[in-house]
Amino acid sequence: MRDAGSGVMRWQDGGWLEAAPPPAPQECPVAIVIDGMSQAVLMATPRDLRDFALGFALTEGLIAAPGDVLDYEQAEVQTDGFPAREARLWLRPGLAAGLAERRRSMVGPVGCGLCGVDSIAAALPPVVPVASDWTMPPLDVARAMDALAGGQVLRRETPAIHGAAFWDGSRAITREDVGRHNALDKLAGALAQAGADAGQGAIVMSSRLSVDLVQKAARIGAPVLIGASAPTGLALQWAERAGITLIARARGANFDLYTHPRRIAGNRGPDV
Repeated sequence: MRDAGSGVMRWQDGGWLEAAPPPAPQECPVAIVIDGMSQAVLMATPRDLRDFALGFALTEGLIAAPGDVLDYEQAEVQTDGFPAREARLWLRPGLAAGLAERRRSMVGPVGCGLCGVDSIAAALPPVVPVASDWTMPPLDVARAMDALAGGQVLRRETPAIHGAAFWDGSRAITREDVGRHNALDKLAGALAQAGADAGQGAIVMSSRLSVDLVQKAARIGAPVLIGASAPTGLALQWAERAGITLIARARGANFDLYTHPRRIAGNRGPDV
């Protein structure tokens, strides 16, 4: 597996060079477990998890005050070699009875890209490999990003909108939403309805690249995932396993190439 902290190949000013990007931010599935019942699983940075669990319980109305929590425990678990965490709270007697009903009402609104997921196994499902041999030249990365921007009608009205596009080398299909995950889901639906082969193009995102976006790209069979911002460490690991070419920090004519560079064709690029 590729080391998330290793160097990347950067396409800059029309040529390749070695680069040492900033460390990728870490994310992992964090299960919020209250009185032995998993309430939700969210992708999060695995720090300050006691604060995270307590704050989640408060803001979701699961408890009324910090004094409702009697004890806390944190555990590390593994799913198919990927690390995950459980943040466990135990409440004072009498509060657990309402958790099951609240848990059902929370399915959908909670989480970041994992809405309704309440188990770590669901957050880290088996890796779906992408075998497409579709390729694109380095200069097409900028063209794809430009096509995404050109298709973002809503973003021209307000900056609070994310976009996801499918670039096939000549044109882009674009969908928008306030959530980057929702935008990609909308794009997947549009491709399915159009009968488009996602294996013959690249997914282009206006956002950072988190693991759930890589998972979604793999499920629809897209061989290349391009983002305007940075990837997370887990996203890099997942892309490596899934066989996805991950390109991040695509700004203007420059970008960073992290995984499976064979699909960036028409150049004397890296053999890594």
